[in-house]
Amino acid sequence: MSKLAVLDGFLEPLRDARRAGMPMYGSCAGMIMLADTVTDARPDQEVIGGLDVVVRRNAFGRQVDSFEADLEIPVVGDEPFRAVFIRAPRVDSVGADVEILARVRNEGPDGTIVAVRQGHLMATAFHPELTGDNRIHELFVDCVKQST
Repeated sequence: MSKLAVLDGFLEPLRDARRAGMPMYGSCAGMIMLADTVTDARPDQEVIGGLDVVVRRNAFGRQVDSFEADLEIPVVGDEPFRAVFIRAPRVDSVGADVEILARVRNEGPDGTIVAVRQGHLMATAFHPELTGDNRIHELFVDCVKQST
């Protein structure tokens, strides 16, 4: 994605729009594009940035390691959210202003961070568009409404 954004001249306009306060949501690779820091990135990796997070690419393994999990995401309600992870990134650390929205309970006592929000930016390591559940997208629409 970053190679295409650079090649097509979109990267700087996207950065400018983000700096100007345009709400942005990134899922999976979009999370990588919004992160300020990407570990294990390609040497030429470019990002839009803005999210004060450290993200690790392909953190859950290769394509064959893709999986689904039920997540607790209190900001979208009490019902678990069925999340689809495909060669997904993970958030290794967050800055003080970043709200952790969800973790997958796969390792460690707290699990792995897979959804975050900071101001007008939101990102998930999973693909909510692959489910019939619109709650993540509705959350982002609310973010857009609040920014106008």
